[in-house]
Amino acid sequence: MNTTGGCMSSMPIGYTSRLRGPYIACELLIALIAVIGNFLVCLAVSRNRRLRTVTNYFLVSLSVADILVGLVAIPCAVLTDLGRPHHDLPLCLVLLSILMVLTQSSILSMLAVAVERYVAILRPFHYQRIMSPRNARLALLLTWSLALLSGSVPLMDWQSQNHDSAYCLFTCVVDMTFMVYFNFFGCLLLPLLFMFIIYAHIFYTMRHQLRRIAVARGTPAVDGGSRGGVGKTTPRLEAQCEAGGAREPDPGEPARTGASNQMASGVRTKTFRPIIQTKDTAVFQKTSRRSVRTSCSGSDDRPSGSAAESNKPARAQARLEIQKAASLFLVLFIFMVCLMPIHLINCILLLRPQCPVPMPITLGAILLSHANSALNPLLYAFRMRSFRHTLRGMCPWRSTLKRH
Repeated sequence: MNTTGGCMSSMPIGYTSRLRGPYIACELLIALIAVIGNFLVCLAVSRNRRLRTVTNYFLVSLSVADILVGLVAIPCAVLTDLGRPHHDLPLCLVLLSILMVLTQSSILSMLAVAVERYVAILRPFHYQRIMSPRNARLALLLTWSLALLSGSVPLMDWQSQNHDSAYCLFTCVVDMTFMVYFNFFGCLLLPLLFMFIIYAHIFYTMRHQLRRIAVARGTPAVDGGSRGGVGKTTPRLEAQCEAGGAREPDPGEPARTGASNQMASGVRTKTFRPIIQTKDTAVFQKTSRRSVRTSCSGSDDRPSGSAAESNKPARAQARLEIQKAASLFLVLFIFMVCLMPIHLINCILLLRPQCPVPMPITLGAILLSHANSALNPLLYAFRMRSFRHTLRGMCPWRSTLKRH
């Protein structure tokens, strides 16, 4: 165990510096902003039915954890920075474990959001089955259960902790081996790596879909988007021409009814090929039979205006999904930036104990880890239009201004 020296009978060097007053004032300000901002997020979801989605339920879970950081964890951090409680190891470990539980709950909530976005964008037709309300509630229960279990590990073995420490200080009481190898490597880095892989796959897939939409708008819509070039025919297309326009349905295309078979030789019959599919919509590219017959005659085959217009909803939906995923990834990235410094300091304390970390840097890293709870509501308000409009509608002075 790394006690950083001087933990036995007096406060460690640096804890009695003149920075303590400003540090406590900043902690209390962060706590106030975190509680008010995240309470407004929860209130917005309860007020607006359109915000009651599975994604936002996980974000509400994250907001609840941030509210508890402001109400419970930050006051506990202030007490422990004052060295209290004295000579009461079980109570000290409870106070120190609260923040680890809430941090782990935030990580698992963001992991649940990433998985939900993955299913919504890449497995849209399985979304209702996988992300049902019942499964979402089970995921929330599992999230908090795992957070409580992983954050309470120091309490399970409290008798082996340092009983000689007179002050309740994190580096004096909690084993840095546990904090680095289990809490940092296992409970933080692994979920972060998994979430980065998920979002990278989402962005790659959506970019590929946008390219497909661009190709569908700018190239001939022949044989389901073939790249054979203008005026060229394929063996399959020639077989369709010889059959008088009749063709076999593509794999995955709905079976035709008798009425649709009778219209197969008509000029206005259209087939549909999916361009982008999400849990909210499935937008199709329209391929006109008229263009097929023109290609059979060897004339130019150019995309019609209606085909280009039909791809506009697909492109808009794709950009909307990318924007939403980017906003959620920004929440994840800022969370990582805020928590990484304090964990790197723990690594230094364990692996390079001969390298002292200045107390102002340690206090700044602690403040940054807590400030993340106050930043999330600002990200929702500035990056997510639905939250922004709901929060604006909840402002009492807006209704007063409208009356005047």
